Amino acid sequence: MDRSNWTSPVVGFILLGLSAHPKLEKMFFVLILLMYLVILLGNGILILVTALDSRLHTPMYFFLGNLSFLDICYTTSSVPLILDSFLTPRKTISFSACVMQMFLSFAMGATECVLLGMMAFDRYVAICNPLRYPVVMSKAACVPMAVGCWTAGSMTAMVQTSLVTRLPFCGDNVINHFTCEILAVLKLACADISINVISMTVANVIFLGIPVLFIFVSYVFIIATILRIPSTEGRKKAFSTCSAHFTVVVIFYGTILFMYGKPKSKDPLGADKQDISDKLTSLFYGVVTPMLNPIIYSLRNKDVKAAVKNLVLRKHVIQ
Repeated sequence: MDRSNWTSPVVGFILLGLSAHPKLEKMFFVLILLMYLVILLGNGILILVTALDSRLHTPMYFFLGNLSFLDICYTTSSVPLILDSFLTPRKTISFSACVMQMFLSFAMGATECVLLGMMAFDRYVAICNPLRYPVVMSKAACVPMAVGCWTAGSMTAMVQTSLVTRLPFCGDNVINHFTCEILAVLKLACADISINVISMTVANVIFLGIPVLFIFVSYVFIIATILRIPSTEGRKKAFSTCSAHFTVVVIFYGTILFMYGKPKSKDPLGADKQDISDKLTSLFYGVVTPMLNPIIYSLRNKDVKAAVKNLVLRKHVIQ
């Protein structure tokens, strides 16, 4: 069919979500709502304690505060839309709202990739060059690094979404997803999307490939340095300072690789099951990972736990 003959432009989209599974919608509404509240509470507490406790005014906790704020922004850009889709019979979204949600989601995801790389560099300097750490990771260096992460993520999101807005959408307007996921939206364009595919590939190399390589090299040096520490207690203490970050990196990138790296089923009968599996994996990436980040950092970090206790005690004293 010649798509150039389609003259009715799309002014909005329909989010398919789990429309075919109403029982799952009710169950996941409660589950996602609880997770979202945990995300807001957990990351909010981390931001609060890193800002109020002077002992946590270090580069590591500065980046951790940025990560917590980013996780709140990332989930807020998509979770309210997901929750609303579980309750609304006709799950529609305007074109402009879809573009905004797409921009925020892409910007936060790209920013987190770069930010995790910066956090790996922080751990590398702390363990491999501890004497130079105060100079290399000074406030004058950390603030531009964080600003660079946010700027880079926002710029690439602006490029990707602007390329999407230039495409004509004049046919099918049903997005087979919970949100305006950029790849799902591109499938609906009635024009050549080769430029978008090339741009997305370049962005993936820059914001996924390079940070992963940077993190890998950093941890090679970190592990090599830790293994040279003579005492067992010293090795354990050194590893504990980067174990939380390493766990977050494994969960974050592991989920991405599982989402986009697994083979697609060629069995038409299994297409629906795979479709649900892809959507639920996307939920895990978008909700469970931000929920786990503050839990991982608080459970494996004595300083954070002590800061939370002090915050609670201070609140009781004031009352």
